[in-house]
Amino acid sequence: MKKTNAMRELDKANIKYEVIEYEVDEDYLGAISVASKTGADITKVFKTLALTNDKDELFIACIPGSDELNLKKVASAVNSKKVDMLELSRLKEKTGYIRGGCSPIGIKKRHLSLIHESCLQKDFILISGGQRGLQIKINPQSLIDFLNMRVENLIIE
Repeated sequence: MKKTNAMRELDKANIKYEVIEYEVDEDYLGAISVASKTGADITKVFKTLALTNDKDELFIACIPGSDELNLKKVASAVNSKKVDMLELSRLKEKTGYIRGGCSPIGIKKRHLSLIHESCLQKDFILISGGQRGLQIKINPQSLIDFLNMRVENLIIE
């Protein structure tokens, strides 16, 4: 297995993590598929979502795989009137990653990153390892501290 930018950054910072590999199904790249392929609890599989505001600033939000992002809550958390999902055609350009392999770690440059508050009740979470078929198992507080993430309630309830 080749090291990804996400893994190299964690190694450089001496942050403990584990890599979990799984078989990729190009038709089902979502977190529910990741959970079923890895045997992980879907509430511990956090998907990485890229968003922009009206000033074209990039924001990253990580939420549990079975939940839906609340754009109004994100907008409020980042002090913007409105945020939208980043257009898929711009994902690689803005983050350096492709759909199904976007990690909050190793993005081209650091951006304001948010994570759903439920992560604090988990001993570990899974996030994308920076390429399809790779997940990083990490302590949520280690991730929060490393990326200086803001912990928020980000989901539709």
